[in-house]
Amino acid sequence: MSIAESIDDEARMTIQSTPETTQVNGTTFERADDNDRILSIQSHVAYGYVGGKAAVFPLQCIGYDVDVVNTVNFSNHTGEFQIPLEPASLLSKTLCNTGYGRFGGTRASAEELASIFKTMDEAGLLSPHRLLTGYIPNAAALKVIKELAQKLKSRNPHLIYLMDPVLGDSGKLYVSQDVIPIYKEIFPFATIITPNWFEVETLTGIPLLSLSALHNALIILHEHVQHVVISSIPLQPWLFKVIPETMQPPASTDNQQDYLLCISSSRTIGTSSHSIVHARLVPLITGYFSGVGDLFSALTLGHFNPSPTPSDGKLHSATQTPLSFAAAAALHKTHSILKFTNTFAARLPPEDRTTTDDERDAANPVRKFRRMRGRELRLVQGQHILREEWREGQGKDLQFWDRFWDSS
Repeated sequence: MSIAESIDDEARMTIQSTPETTQVNGTTFERADDNDRILSIQSHVAYGYVGGKAAVFPLQCIGYDVDVVNTVNFSNHTGEFQIPLEPASLLSKTLCNTGYGRFGGTRASAEELASIFKTMDEAGLLSPHRLLTGYIPNAAALKVIKELAQKLKSRNPHLIYLMDPVLGDSGKLYVSQDVIPIYKEIFPFATIITPNWFEVETLTGIPLLSLSALHNALIILHEHVQHVVISSIPLQPWLFKVIPETMQPPASTDNQQDYLLCISSSRTIGTSSHSIVHARLVPLITGYFSGVGDLFSALTLGHFNPSPTPSDGKLHSATQTPLSFAAAAALHKTHSILKFTNTFAARLPPEDRTTTDDERDAANPVRKFRRMRGRELRLVQGQHILREEWREGQGKDLQFWDRFWDSS
């Protein structure tokens, strides 16, 4: 196609804009406030989609300007293995036993992060309306993030800060134990936190084995944080028994473990009232995908509007909260991206879509490499999913969990 033909194609596109949305060929896409700037602080990889690579582009797709500070700079993500805790510097070094066989790069030191924030501040470039933090490599670096959050919050009490406490998953820590108490110290500065079930257990010390345990964990988290999203809890038998009937999976579902529950919980700090809880089940997509939590947290922040007004067209019904609205949008779009990616992976040659098998992977590392490459999130190809406007009542809302606090 010639340049002239490309321009003609673009000219034929029907574009209509309002302050809140843009329409392209009849499809409505969301736009953020022109002045709503986000500072994203998390990991970076040259290849693949985790950390900032899974967060920044989706936020830009819904209209945000995003300033980016990288806490690590790696060649690629570690796939089905956690990031090693040591050594402190990985420059010119490669490590085996990762999804791609090896990776290399550097971690930003606490001094380097502090220097970046200081220089931005002196240049008048440190005034974000929203703050997003993800993977922080160690306690020293996390203390710098704490100081930054405290400074930004004191300057702007309306700062919306989403903290994704990236600690681990599936019962395994990605970080050293000494970061856990610092995360707890950051809670008072956070607007929203988005832990998974394992991170909830780690931060509260409460195993999620019953509804009363879930109650207690939320009470602890809400002591300092107004909005909590538990991004995923496997649908174990105890949970299946207590969720409302209207939330339960179809009766034909044989394996209850094939579903994950997402919970949003909002509470007014300083009151004795319980939080307002919403939830939704989504089918578990088989296979390992990296960057899912990073994408979900970014979209939750991007769709969160703490004080909607009639002019913005995003008023929530009596059964929805700003958090449940944002979490529903994030959950739907994240799950749709996963399905989109999974459909792509299913069409790859058989050698590129093998199942996880530790024994066979160890004997043939290329097997895992090809599988991981085929499962990278299809964010660019699926950007129509990210850009689509989200409105309540599309059948994908989180459902109000009535009487959540009345039973145990």
